Amino acid sequence: MTKFKTFKRSAGVLLSVSSLPGEYGIGCFSRDADAFVELISDMGFRWWQILPITALGAGNSPYSGASSFAGNTLYICPAQLQEIGLLSAQEVAACKYHGEPYQVDYDFARLNSERYLRLAFSRIDDAYKEGMREFVKSESYWLEDYALFSVLSAEYSTNWWKWDTPLRDRDKKALAVVKKEYADEIEYVEFCQYEFFREWSAIRQRAGTRGVSVIGDLPFYVSTDSADVWANQSLFQLDKNRFPRAIAGVPPDAFSSVGQVWGNCLYDFDEMKKDGYMWWRRRIAHCLKLYDALRLDHFRAFYNYFSIPATDYDTAANGHWEKGPADSLLDLVYQDDPNALFIAEDLGLIDEECRRYIDGTGIPTMRVFQFGFDGTESSHIPFRYEVNTVAYSGTHDNNTTLGWLYDLNDGARRYALKYCGFSGAGWGAGGPDCASVHAIIRTLMMSSSAMLVLPIQDMLGYGGDTRMNVPGVPEGNWKWRLAYHLMATVDRDFFLDMIKTYGRYGGGRI
Repeated sequence: MTKFKTFKRSAGVLLSVSSLPGEYGIGCFSRDADAFVELISDMGFRWWQILPITALGAGNSPYSGASSFAGNTLYICPAQLQEIGLLSAQEVAACKYHGEPYQVDYDFARLNSERYLRLAFSRIDDAYKEGMREFVKSESYWLEDYALFSVLSAEYSTNWWKWDTPLRDRDKKALAVVKKEYADEIEYVEFCQYEFFREWSAIRQRAGTRGVSVIGDLPFYVSTDSADVWANQSLFQLDKNRFPRAIAGVPPDAFSSVGQVWGNCLYDFDEMKKDGYMWWRRRIAHCLKLYDALRLDHFRAFYNYFSIPATDYDTAANGHWEKGPADSLLDLVYQDDPNALFIAEDLGLIDEECRRYIDGTGIPTMRVFQFGFDGTESSHIPFRYEVNTVAYSGTHDNNTTLGWLYDLNDGARRYALKYCGFSGAGWGAGGPDCASVHAIIRTLMMSSSAMLVLPIQDMLGYGGDTRMNVPGVPEGNWKWRLAYHLMATVDRDFFLDMIKTYGRYGGGRI
């Protein structure tokens, strides 16, 4: 295995695009993104880590959408459409959301975006179409199938494996009829994707001029009911009826006697290997065009993955481990882009053999402060952090750091605070000057980890009511938003001082 690139000593901020402030019921590619980038740049942060910006899945999760290539069109900004003459000022004003600004209103955002995107689409001119045609041509390897999948999903309102057999099985004549009959709808899907990527490219370019690079996030698995699986059925473990033969999850452990059953269909890596894992390589290359670095979720599955019988939706107890593609895929990824910069999500139980493999890739791995105080010999306690790691106070799946402190038993909380040099009273007083959270952040800043990423909620000293996601809970997640007036309350002087004091003012790669 060739060693991948790693980070220079630096720091970043974790904030989902959906959580940005803004006027349209959900964070989007508005100038509020520029304001956020300006804020973190002024404090010396050199990275902005986001969650997946692909189409949303069940429960509004960004980790299980209908495509691992297509963008989430809820992020397209009405004001950006006005700038290019596709909406009027009055129409943009009518798009504004007047509910409370602290949570995403997904129902409003969906209805609103459908309305203004249809209106904008009706006004595209030849000059716009020229750029769109170039985009459609360059992205045809995924966009054509995604557009077909989108219009057929809307027509059938059911899973793709329940469609009429010719369409389910991708009969060429049947698909040709769809392309002709739904030509306008297909063009509308293409317009939405073109506009999404046009606006995101501008956001990222402007961030770069401020010295801020973007870390994206790539889920390992894809949704069974997705354009990815429908368009590439031979690459997945499906039976003759197109149902999964086995599904993804993780085995029982000390925290769960039944393990976790995620339900995603599994890859057929033997079949993928025949064409040099082209689907995977295109997927990763696509992401590397969108971001400056990429977090690889559930990285251990590249080495080995857990296979659960497809009939066992309530327990993972009957599952078993299967070998992943390991070097046979990752060596090709390296050959495709030797400068690619990744983060390996290696959380959870990792056996010694898998750990040796992960560390052998040279890809930076994750350390999460909140996991370091469970009474075990944990690698997540900061004195064990190695240089080639990315430290986090918490991730999108954790409670906020203040919320975590509240949830700890007295002994664990006293130890964690003592470890960070906090011995005074008032640890639970939240807000931007929260002394206990500042002590934890200072400890992480001075750690050996080359890279540090802080959720914005921890920088603001917020409690558990601002948590982004509770794993295993299907509803009520992914809603928290950062109101604009609260963004301005971040203690800029504290973070700039910490970043300069502990040598994290740089950025980029070694």
